[in-house]
Amino acid sequence: MTDITLYQFPISHYCEKVRWALDLKGLDYKTCNLIPGFHIKRISQLSRSTALPLLVQGEQIIQGSAAILDYLDRLQPPLVQSSESEIQQIQHWESRLDTEVGTAVRVFAYHFLLDRPNILVPWLTTGSPAYKRWLFRLLFPKIAQVMRKKMRINAANADTARQTIESSLGEISEIYRSGRYLAGDHFSRADLTAAALFAPLFMPDGYGIDWGNTRSLPTEMLAWMDKHQSNLNELADIYQRYRHLNLTPLTGASAIT
Repeated sequence: MTDITLYQFPISHYCEKVRWALDLKGLDYKTCNLIPGFHIKRISQLSRSTALPLLVQGEQIIQGSAAILDYLDRLQPPLVQSSESEIQQIQHWESRLDTEVGTAVRVFAYHFLLDRPNILVPWLTTGSPAYKRWLFRLLFPKIAQVMRKKMRINAANADTARQTIESSLGEISEIYRSGRYLAGDHFSRADLTAAALFAPLFMPDGYGIDWGNTRSLPTEMLAWMDKHQSNLNELADIYQRYRHLNLTPLTGASAIT
């Protein structure tokens, strides 16, 4: 039995960051798969903030991917120890990726996908009971409006997000092409963070989502992915090489609803 529970949106790249860290450390855990909007009542019982991911172990409640990874590093130290200078680089990269790239990927992708509920709704409701999936689909037009307002998703912000993504993607892919990692000469949580947060743009196996036919994505989004495929492949390679401990849908020891 495990006493670690990860409350998550399966589609969330921040939640994938935590799943990957849990799997990499070999920690047994359960996932509680939630649906955006529907999650508020459940998470409000645990925290004042309803943001996910949220990890519970006993009396411990940890919220946010970086804080959760800090906690997991105390439970199970990194497989490869880093020097003080490397730790500073890791912290720099993770902070930058979390605050800039993660949010930019979300705005950029949702700008296109919120108009395609046939694609997005199954992703957003992965791992949830059929009646919740049906209800979410029924309410989705209103939910999409709320998501656009809350995350400030519009054409102008999507274009700004695209520029942020392209700048960071080019820089990171160049580092990997040189044979280096983001912080030193070995894989670290900086590389894990980068590959996890960019993952929705290369849609890897092992993420826990049935991506379906990716060629049916919105034309403009698909054209962008095709144009930047070479750079995305550098991150996909990191993902494939190090995200190997658990490749089953809905990662974790078990899933609860």
